[in-house]
Amino acid sequence: MLFEVWAPRAGRVDLQWAGDRAGRPPVPMERDGDRAGWWCAEAPAADGDRYSFRLDGGPPLPDPRAARLPEGPDGPAAVVDHDRFGWRHPWSGRPLPGAVLYELHVGTYTPEGTFDAAAARLRHLADLGVTHVELMPVCPFPGTHGWGYDGVAPWAVHEPYGGPDGLKRFVDAAHGLGLGVVLDVVHNHLGPSGNHLPEFGPYFTDTHRTPWGAAVNLDAPGSDEVRGYFLGSALSWLRDYRLDGLRLDAVHALHDDRTPHFLAKLSAAVDGLAARLGRPLFLIGESDLNDPRTTAPRESGGQGLHAQWNDDFHHALHTALTGESQGYYADFARAPLAALAKTLTAGFFHDGTYSSFRGRPHGAPLDLRTTPAYRLLAYAQTHDQIGNRALGDRLAASLPAGLLAGAAALVLCSPSTPMLFMGEEWGATTPWQYFTDHTDPELAEAVRAGRRREFAAHEWAGDAGEWPDPQDPATRDRCVLDWSEPVLEPHGTLLAWHRTLLTLRHELPALTDPDPRHTEVTFDEDARWLLLRRGPVRVAVNFGREATASVPVGVPGRDLQVLAGWPEARLPRADGVLRLPPESVVVLGP
Repeated sequence: MLFEVWAPRAGRVDLQWAGDRAGRPPVPMERDGDRAGWWCAEAPAADGDRYSFRLDGGPPLPDPRAARLPEGPDGPAAVVDHDRFGWRHPWSGRPLPGAVLYELHVGTYTPEGTFDAAAARLRHLADLGVTHVELMPVCPFPGTHGWGYDGVAPWAVHEPYGGPDGLKRFVDAAHGLGLGVVLDVVHNHLGPSGNHLPEFGPYFTDTHRTPWGAAVNLDAPGSDEVRGYFLGSALSWLRDYRLDGLRLDAVHALHDDRTPHFLAKLSAAVDGLAARLGRPLFLIGESDLNDPRTTAPRESGGQGLHAQWNDDFHHALHTALTGESQGYYADFARAPLAALAKTLTAGFFHDGTYSSFRGRPHGAPLDLRTTPAYRLLAYAQTHDQIGNRALGDRLAASLPAGLLAGAAALVLCSPSTPMLFMGEEWGATTPWQYFTDHTDPELAEAVRAGRRREFAAHEWAGDAGEWPDPQDPATRDRCVLDWSEPVLEPHGTLLAWHRTLLTLRHELPALTDPDPRHTEVTFDEDARWLLLRRGPVRVAVNFGREATASVPVGVPGRDLQVLAGWPEARLPRADGVLRLPPESVVVLGP
């Protein structure tokens, strides 16, 4: 077997055996004559054999490209033979157009917090009408429980979840039910504990800074290899684990002054892999730039990502539902229904408009003639938008079921690609709080202090005595979904509502029509109602808490029937006006 590692500053590199082979002598590695900075060694090894690298006689370090770290980020790597896994289900892929995503955290989706336990619950998602599961990051991090954004080994799988084979079993089970799988990956930083990349080479640079410290080196000396490192990691997830797409965390923090940009290189590589594999693959970026170039084609100067999260839709919907106006909600809260209407028809709310939160104009308009609506993701809740609240409270903690139903209708009938956060479909009461399991006491205390500062800076912080301790195991335990809730009320009725809406989305072509010209929105800010038209389909929502709304939806007849209603089905009067009670929603169509 060929072992290789990029260590351009080392004068000597040895392959150090571990585990069952710990007594064997180290294997000296030789410089690769064709690749500067690379070291290679041929040695007999098989799946599961453990090893490390030693640079200039220093301590053993895990392989930066290890696919498995069975003892955690600081322990030796283990050889993984991807060809040994026996895939049961052939899979031709599931494309992004027409998709419905479901964001899932392996560690809290079930009490066990493993891939296998999560796979046992996938039938629920197939029956719901979801098309793709979007896994939060699964790369190794210190301890057992965490969100995953402190991962330190971008090629490996967190061992407590089940390691590489556990992820493959999950993906195989999902594919057997017709579900695609998307993985959230973090290229913009590595976690603060267990990150050994700087010991191998210039993986980071002080040329740029991020909220998490030095930036990943995408444009300074040595950046060719760093780019190749993250490109190779991304392609490995898609190829070796048969994933259908990647969600790229905070791409606005990928500082790169080179041409082409790293994201353009990545999207080109993924498109090339899709062509070779003969199945669709896609990239979804998280970006707060509101920059049309993120999803614009590479040939027109864009970065070529296939879609991006749209927080503007979330913020507009959130302010319409809750009335909150602090922080970044301020601009949306001035006229929330107008903001919501703009995001439903134009994509971005901030498209060059002034952002009071930033103190400057922000964003640029999307060209909807060339940008299909499915390239934006629409959602009412995400791990970030819930978890960055002091108490991790979901919308269900403060909103009546009628408003939750209205939010679901606007998300699942929107022109964008819808996404749900796990448990949202039944109005889960379990919170989603920030939790960690750092083994370094100083780092653990620093995380606690940092969260207290963040909470204190927001008006929604509440009583400081209630703020959860990220390091307390009880914080993670509170976030585990309660699977007894879906059979209780009002959870069961809300779950049935989501199933009805998803059935309509899959059956009515108008609800997946990518042409923005077929989407119209009317609203009354004072009366608190909004009407979304998707071709012949109309979604009328009354956000008001007290007054009945009069919504002009059209004359009932052969082309206008009730498709769904909360709390009940309701037709418009003969004059085409729908009398919509407070906190209710009706979907009308052919």
